[in-house]
Amino acid sequence: MKAYLATFGMALLVYLLFSAGSGTLLLWSAPEIVAAILVGVLAAVVTARVLCRRDDFRMANPVRLLLLPVYLLGPFFLEVTRANLDVAYRVITGKVRPGIIRVPSGMKTDFGVFLLANSITLTPGTITVDVDEETNELFVHNINVPAGWESLPSVDARELFSLANIPSWIRRIAE
Repeated sequence: MKAYLATFGMALLVYLLFSAGSGTLLLWSAPEIVAAILVGVLAAVVTARVLCRRDDFRMANPVRLLLLPVYLLGPFFLEVTRANLDVAYRVITGKVRPGIIRVPSGMKTDFGVFLLANSITLTPGTITVDVDEETNELFVHNINVPAGWESLPSVDARELFSLANIPSWIRRIAE
């Protein structure tokens, strides 16, 4: 029941957020509110079992939900900007040493691994090519593997980011 209510609530909020300003009842019209409720119920019936498989409602915590946009607009944006400049430099100069490295994620939850893997992939010059589901290790293709890393059995996730401690941010949000 919690899964359905959580999914209904999130779908309702997202619908109301995107339709705000459409009417005269506060920010919405009566048909928009009815449509939001119907969309919320439909979304809950169709997706609650998929989205809430493990009855883990950590992301229903408003503090975590507020940290997510702060993370995306702050440290993650800085890392993406730095990585764009680094990739442009490497393309212009031809200084690339591509390779695949093993990165222990250090995350305990599937959402934490998911968020870290996608943060790595969305950062130019790196892409997560595989995830070991038993150990939560990531296999990351990097456009420039620094000298000496090829002899290491694994590289800490913090080493992939130079401006912010992205894994720490993800732990605060997802774990």
